Amino acid sequence: MADPQGLEGSQPVDLSKHPSGIVPTLQNIVSTVNLDCKLDLKAIALQARNAEYNPKRFAAVIMRIREPKTTALIFASGKMVCTGAKSEEQSRLAARKYARIIQKLGFPAKFKDFKIQNIVGSCDVKFPIRLEGLAYAHGAFSSYEPELFPGLIYRMKQPKIVLLIFVSGKIVLTGAKVRDETYTAFENIYPVLTEFRKVQQWYGDDGVVYFNFYHEWYFCLFCIHHLDEWIYACLRSHFGSYVVEISYLVIEVSFLWQR
Repeated sequence: MADPQGLEGSQPVDLSKHPSGIVPTLQNIVSTVNLDCKLDLKAIALQARNAEYNPKRFAAVIMRIREPKTTALIFASGKMVCTGAKSEEQSRLAARKYARIIQKLGFPAKFKDFKIQNIVGSCDVKFPIRLEGLAYAHGAFSSYEPELFPGLIYRMKQPKIVLLIFVSGKIVLTGAKVRDETYTAFENIYPVLTEFRKVQQWYGDDGVVYFNFYHEWYFCLFCIHHLDEWIYACLRSHFGSYVVEISYLVIEVSFLWQR
C-alpha cells in the first residue's frame, strides 16, 4: 500500500475515496469557450501583449498570460481553446481573462459555452511494472510497442480514459472530462499494476535471494557452507573467473503459488 499522502504530500488522503492511498495530480486542463463574435486576428496580434500570429503556420492567435499560467488559441470564428491550467477553476478564470482582453480591444466578445474538454493527470505508484506481462494479459485494452514508444497505452472502457503506463511506475491519465473520472480510472488500474509489480532482486541477512517470475512468487534459498573441490572445478570450467571461491553451496528451492 502506498503512503497515503495528498497532492503535495501535506494533506491526508481520504482512503474511502482513494483506497490506493495515491491521488493523481492534475497537470493540464484543456477547455473551450465561444466568444460569439467574429475576430480580426491580425488586429488582435498587433494590439495585444504576449500574442503571436503566423497564419502560414497556424490559423489562430496564440496568446499567453502569467496568472494563471496558460495559453489560449483564439480563432477568427470566435472560438477559443485554453490550455495549461492546473484546475478547472483556473481554466475558467484564465478563459474569462482572455475574453476580457478581447473585449478591451474593441470586440463584442461574450463568454458562452465554456466546457472542459480534457483533463491530464499523473502519478507514481513507486514500484516498477512488468509491461510485457500486462500487455499479454490485457491485450484487448493494451498497446505496447517499446521500439516506438517506451510506455504501454491502456485504453480503459469505463470510464473512457487512456493511460500511459511506464516501467518505472509513472502513470499518465488523459481523456477525462471531470477529475473524478481520472481518480476512478486510477483506482481501477491500481490492482492490475500491483499484480504485475516487478520485484527486484535483493539479498537478506541470511543469504536468501528473492525474485519474481511471471504471476508466481519463487523463493530460492541459498545456504552457503563449504564447496567440495570437484563441484567448484565443474563450475569453474563452465563459468571461468565468474565463479567466486566459496566453500559449499546447497540450493533449496521452494515454489509458492500466489493466490
